[in-house]
Parts: sequence; structure tokens; C-alpha cells
Amino acid sequence: MRRVALISKPQKAELETIMPELASWLKSRGYEPVFDEQSAAYAHAGKGMHRDELAALHPELVVVLGGDGTLLSAARAFAKTATPILSVNLGSLGFLTEIPIQDLYKALEAWCVNCCEVDQRSMMHAELWREGKPFHEFEALNDVVISKGAIARMGDFTITLNGKLVATFRADGMIVSTPTGSTAYSLAANGPIVMPDVNAMIVNAICPHLLTIRPIVVQGDSEIQIKVEGIADQTYLTVDGQEAVALEVGDELHCRRSQHAVRLIQQYDTGLFDVLRTKLKWGVR
Repeated sequence: MRRVALISKPQKAELETIMPELASWLKSRGYEPVFDEQSAAYAHAGKGMHRDELAALHPELVVVLGGDGTLLSAARAFAKTATPILSVNLGSLGFLTEIPIQDLYKALEAWCVNCCEVDQRSMMHAELWREGKPFHEFEALNDVVISKGAIARMGDFTITLNGKLVATFRADGMIVSTPTGSTAYSLAANGPIVMPDVNAMIVNAICPHLLTIRPIVVQGDSEIQIKVEGIADQTYLTVDGQEAVALEVGDELHCRRSQHAVRLIQQYDTGLFDVLRTKLKWGVR
């Protein structure tokens, strides 16, 4: 049977009604809904599966009900597949989850008849090296961030681009983002807004101890290396604001464009600037 994966945000009371109705709608059209653990609880459909296990079922579509964080989690879970994702906004800001809940079935109908736009977003492949060898690897849709915990001490970092030294400096942390992630943490750290289809990555220092250090936009096929020369205790590498690994002095972060991409179903071909005007209130006095 053709499958559709359902992924949802925890602690959303409205899903108690939405999820059973959505599951019933899919079954009536010949699709078998498969659930992550949160969605299964809302649909009263047993235990459900861990999100990372859903990709092995080869669903034809992933429906995400939540905010951008839920979508980022789903994107990483399906990073190595070409499965399209239909993201429905149940959060607050929603840069990526642009389809409102009232348009859920309209968007699904459009997908069923192959009458919808699909926006392909590049991902980043990041590797954490420790003692000269790979320690962890990640796929990120938004960004990877080095940030400190409770202690106010800054870190010391050396940035290398394609094997060439860029700079060594002190900062509260570092952000490496995709064009999609340029409107996330990097934007809050005074980074540039980059159109999603640009082949680029952004390297951005968080509160650097040099006024002349500015965000750098590099080619998407570049190899970015950040070496941790000195950090406070409780400093972490986080991926899309969710996965976290404690860092040690001498660790190296290697970032490059991933060979995988995320396919996001769009209901409207509105473009990034429509989203920015709506979400950031551009032009509103």
C-alpha cells in the first residue's frame, strides 16, 4: 500500500482532532498513514515509530504538522531520500512551514493530482573531527553552531577556507549556515539574508572580539574548517538547534555542501520576500 508519513509537534492540543481526521482522509484515498511517536499518540494508533526509522518505510510523502523546528527534525530524518515534505504551520513564526492549517487538505489534494510546486533546498554536511579522525557527522538544513553554555568566557577559533587560513580570533561562538538558515540564528547575529537557491554558505562569528570580523559568504562547494583552539567548559556543537555534542579543545568542524537536498512542497509560489514581509513585517510602519 502507498504510504504517507505523519510527523507532528508534541504538546499541540489541536492535533487531538486534526490527526485522526487526517489519518482517515488519507485512508479514504488509498494511502496508509504511518506515524512518528507523537502523531501516533494523537491518532490513537499505537506506539508509532522513531522519526529516523520512518524513512525505511519509503513513504511517498511526509506531512509535518508543527513549526520550523519540527520540519528541521523531519528534514534530517529524510535527508538521504528524495521524499517530498508538506509542512503545515502550527508554530508561531514559521519561515519554512508556510502552509496554514486551514489549507492542509487543499495542499494535499494538489499533491495527489501532481499540481503543486516543489522547492529544493540544499543541505550542509558537517563532520566533527577529534584527535585527527572523524567523530560525528551530520546533515543540516539550517545551520551548525558552536556556542558556550553557562560560563561567559569566549572561545578561540581558527577559520580555514579550502585549506587557506582566514583568521584566528576570539568570539562567543560560530555559525555556519546554509542559504535556508540565513534567516535563522545567523540573521539574529547580523548575518546576511541569502536567497535559498544561491549556491553558498555563510560563516558568521557570534559577538567576535574584533570589530573588523564580519560574516563571510562563500561558494557552496567550499570546504570550511573551524578549529577549536580554546573554549569554556560546557561548549557545544548544535545542529539545526536540536542535536548537540559537547566540544573539546582541538576539535575541528568541517563543513561543505551536502550531496542531499530537501524537497518542500509549496502551495503558493510566493518567494522569500513575501515571507519576509509577512513574518518580519517589512514595510509596516
